[in-house]
Amino acid sequence: MNNKQSSQEPVTTSQETQSPTQFSSECWFNDACILDMDYFVKTLSGIKEKGVHADLIGSIITYYASKWLPDLSTDNISQKGINQFQGSSPESVTISWMKKRFFVETLVGVLPPEKDSIPCNFLLRLLRTANMVGVEDNYRMELEKRISWQLDQASLEELMIPSFSHTCGTLLDIDLLIRLVKRFVSLDHEGAKSGAALVKVAKLVDCYLAEAAVDSNLRLSEFVALAGALPSHARATDDGLYIAVDTYLKAHPGVSKQERKGLCRLIDSRKLTPEASLHAAQNERLPVRAVIQVLFSEQTKINHQLDWRSSFSGMRSPNGATFDPPTRCLSKREMDVQLMEIRKLKEDVYRLQSQCNAMQVQMDKMMVERKKGFFKWKKFTFSKGVEETEKFEEDEFGRQTPMDINTSLVKGRALHKWRKSMS
Repeated sequence: MNNKQSSQEPVTTSQETQSPTQFSSECWFNDACILDMDYFVKTLSGIKEKGVHADLIGSIITYYASKWLPDLSTDNISQKGINQFQGSSPESVTISWMKKRFFVETLVGVLPPEKDSIPCNFLLRLLRTANMVGVEDNYRMELEKRISWQLDQASLEELMIPSFSHTCGTLLDIDLLIRLVKRFVSLDHEGAKSGAALVKVAKLVDCYLAEAAVDSNLRLSEFVALAGALPSHARATDDGLYIAVDTYLKAHPGVSKQERKGLCRLIDSRKLTPEASLHAAQNERLPVRAVIQVLFSEQTKINHQLDWRSSFSGMRSPNGATFDPPTRCLSKREMDVQLMEIRKLKEDVYRLQSQCNAMQVQMDKMMVERKKGFFKWKKFTFSKGVEETEKFEEDEFGRQTPMDINTSLVKGRALHKWRKSMS
């Protein structure tokens, strides 16, 4: 009887007594358990039913995908994934492409609903493979939605997804990043993201623009659309955007003057650091108006600094004594030296601004003269020739009356006839 009861008691295995982490690490990562895709999906469903945390499920999916599809691995050291899709006998490229497509769509279908359960860089690699094999639009949109949620965690290397479309002439998929950034900005407007995350995305976009600007097929409208997808408060400084604009102008020398002005409108000169402002003031690729604006912004910063110093030095207590700052106050000699340097810098800014204004006036005059046309130039030449002729006659005959001029002409003709008679 006891033997019968003992036989009916449930047998508790060592796997059931283990914690979910130990259970998954020893069983679910075993190669024997993931030889088949369908069996992996069933096994993953069993893990979810046991109440395993979403982060652990995400790590299982990441490990499985990186093992059996080397395109999703960072080191690409797994060779079993190639054997899984190609086997011992060679097969056609179409069959391998269809297997990869089925693999990616199955992975997207089993992703946990929690948004931060899968690393963003892995999702970007999965999206690159999905675009390469041409998955359905609903799977692609799901991946883009997940990536846009955690775009601030992405790296520049993984974000540079090539364009697999035959209609796109650029090397990188610019439209994809525009969609990701716009969706992320909409989340920021809803209050779902912090300001620090938006600043990280802005730096990432500026670095991406600097890399993509080298492509000669990159259109100006695409560059402006990606740079303008972020709000103005997203960038703490515009140095990265200035580098991207300067790189684009360097790689596209055929950009017109109006297009250059449109590019420079993207840059807020007030957000440039002194190093970037100095480079912009000497940059020949920028329009003159943009250079003047940079110089004016630096002059405004200097004026604000001078006003702050004067207001700080004029602060006094009710009994007439001056307030001492909490840190060491500069001596009068040091203050005079700094004020002298600021005045010199201010004079240099005024001088550069006047030179730029003179250059702009000269360029405007040249453009006006060029637009006058052939007939205007001929009229100017004819009037100039008449003035020179009148001046020559005045020098030749002097200021004489008409009778004096006739007399001299008659004398000249008489001398001429006399010479003929002698011959």
